[in-house]
Amino acid sequence: MAVDALRICLLSYRGNPRSGGQGIYVRLLSKALLELGHSVDVISGQPYPELVDGVGLYKLPSLDLWNEHALFRTPTLRELWDPINLSEWARTRTGSFAEPITFSQRVARQFKQNGHAAHYDVVHDNQCLGPGLLELQQRLPVVATIHHPITVDRRLAVQDTSDAIKRWGLSRWYSFLPGQLKVARRLDRILAVSEASLRDVAHEYGVPRARMRVVGNGINLDVFRPMPDVARQSDRLITTLSADTALKGFRFLLEALHELRARRPGVHLVVVGKPGLKTGTEATIRRLALGDAVRFTGYVEAHEIVRHYAESAIAVVPSLYEGFGFPAGEALACEVPVVSTRAGALPEVVGEDGRAGLLVPPRDSRSLARAIELLLDRPDQRTAMGEAGRRRVLEHFTWKRAAERTVDVYREAIDDRRRASRPRSGRDAPAAAARMAADRRQAC
Repeated sequence: MAVDALRICLLSYRGNPRSGGQGIYVRLLSKALLELGHSVDVISGQPYPELVDGVGLYKLPSLDLWNEHALFRTPTLRELWDPINLSEWARTRTGSFAEPITFSQRVARQFKQNGHAAHYDVVHDNQCLGPGLLELQQRLPVVATIHHPITVDRRLAVQDTSDAIKRWGLSRWYSFLPGQLKVARRLDRILAVSEASLRDVAHEYGVPRARMRVVGNGINLDVFRPMPDVARQSDRLITTLSADTALKGFRFLLEALHELRARRPGVHLVVVGKPGLKTGTEATIRRLALGDAVRFTGYVEAHEIVRHYAESAIAVVPSLYEGFGFPAGEALACEVPVVSTRAGALPEVVGEDGRAGLLVPPRDSRSLARAIELLLDRPDQRTAMGEAGRRRVLEHFTWKRAAERTVDVYREAIDDRRRASRPRSGRDAPAAAARMAADRRQAC
């Protein structure tokens, strides 16, 4: 290991490599950090990430009460003898999502019992933001990535329903949020994955901007690449539905597809993912008579997603908010032109309107339909936009670049700690005390 290499501990309360972005982020960032010469361990709850050789994995099991194959199982008495497990079970039974809280408590206990702090230079949390991080912070620097403010998810979910019981259920589910906000304000550094995410986290969470840095994600270019030998279908659209929530704006894409089918009956949509339970998606498909026009793949391996992109003419991202937007970046890497909303960070990923993709207002199915139809009518423009998209990803969104910028943030946090621990002269002490007091006021 190089002399200036860092010993890094990555935390992820969930690490599913096939659903959502947490497992992907941890796998690819840890791989890139390792390739830069650093030592990396990952501590994760279930489902566990799939990591490359050379990255250590420490499994820290939760009760895994939200596992769809054993939903709301009853823990054994032996499991409930552990006070953290008991807390997780009790919170879950009352409708709260407790995993971020209890995962951080398990990590803090592990560090205290096994002296883990001596093994690392920095801890990097992947949006757990649980109270246990503050215990770790007493021993070494802790930075966290906030992919996007979950307060936005909560607000959109509440706006999407008028049912009082559902709104109460949402308030219980998101009851972990106030604690996350307090923790985020006190950590050494916060990494945001886009300028839009940084602005929104600073506003929504009250994190001082002086402690925030933008570090964009990368796209896995070993997987997401063009497949020139695969024939594109000129009327096929593709979208990704990692979670069927209001945030993803899928209803507006279905409405746009319904409008398009009136003029182009052959247009059809492949959805990488599956409809959620009790989300109304399947009812909407029936109401709009789209049963023969929409196909859900379910969860598939990455190489299968690449083939779906290769067979599609246009990728559509109808989200109401994205802190980054992996599906847009992955489509661009596969040389597929994108029709995307302007929500959140999507314009930062897609780039200038008309170059690699078209940008439309969120919640506007008619604008979505117009943009899609424009590209369906212009195959040469689709080809040029796809090539421009691939170039954009190669220039801006590699994991090597993301890892280098992440290490810069680690070193900032480490250097700040070292400076703070040095003995101060009497002349410096009042200024240092004033700065610390100002920091505390901002964090409150």
